[in-house]
Amino acid sequence: MSSDSKVETISRLAQWRIESFGPCSYRRSDPFKVGIWNWHLSIEKNRYLYVRLFPEPGRISKEQPPIARFVLRVCSGGSNRRPYISPIHERLFRTSEDFGWPVDSTFQGRMIIDVEFLDLKICPFNGGEPSSIWPSDGTMQSLATQSTLRCISRMLNEAIHADVTINTSDGTLRAHKAILSASSPVFQSMFLHNLKEKESSMVVIEDMSLESCMALLSYLYGTIKQEDFWKHRLSLLGAANKYDITDLKDTCEESLLEDINSGNVLERLQEAWLYQLNKLKKGCLMYLFDFGKIYDVRDEINTFFRNADRELMVEIFQELLTVWKPA
Repeated sequence: MSSDSKVETISRLAQWRIESFGPCSYRRSDPFKVGIWNWHLSIEKNRYLYVRLFPEPGRISKEQPPIARFVLRVCSGGSNRRPYISPIHERLFRTSEDFGWPVDSTFQGRMIIDVEFLDLKICPFNGGEPSSIWPSDGTMQSLATQSTLRCISRMLNEAIHADVTINTSDGTLRAHKAILSASSPVFQSMFLHNLKEKESSMVVIEDMSLESCMALLSYLYGTIKQEDFWKHRLSLLGAANKYDITDLKDTCEESLLEDINSGNVLERLQEAWLYQLNKLKKGCLMYLFDFGKIYDVRDEINTFFRNADRELMVEIFQELLTVWKPA
């Protein structure tokens, strides 16, 4: 292997040292690996000095062609010559002809060519968004978040250093005062002041089942699954209101707005009134009156009216008058 064709690499930098380059020459480097691709540099001299960068042909470069963002530097082997530095280039590479940088200079003899890769992305062969092979700030944040959630999930599921017991209507769970306190000012007050919960390290939640309370804890610990959230939305809404967990209350309201139908609209309207959910209440009233679905629940409406709060009844009749007022 000729030393004139060898490229040294460290991190994202590749350097090609050429000991002798004549006035009318062509030279190509040995392959060097950066990312998942083998690369080549080449130089040729005619009127200008042309520096080319390209991936080695093969299955990887064909099926996963790179998009490279990079800078090139060319300088003589001496210490006094100022380098020629290219602009920042960004190219999709498929062939050796995809990129060439002309350098207007009279370089001869010893030369050093550097290529510094600022980013490398895979361009999917069958379309789709390119993805960087190197972690970005967002990627690292995502990885760190996933790792943290795995740890927190273990804390809950395995009761690691759990310091509070929760008694539900049909069983007990173990949790952590710090997580509960950070999520809810009501829980924080329980454990901060000289209340029975602080003394006994026990919280009684008799209005929730073991399963729905586990869904609540999973939400607070950031590990809840979508199907569990949907299954226990109403219980979670009650808990969010009781323990002043604002973000959970808002999430439940948005979710309950998504699937209003004639089978649940009256129940949703009652919940909206009970927990002061104005968006949900407006959505239910619009469904019933603006869209005329009040006729679909005529069999259930009598029972609803007998049990509904008086102020809610007034509001319903006001809405009725608004919709049915003469043109």
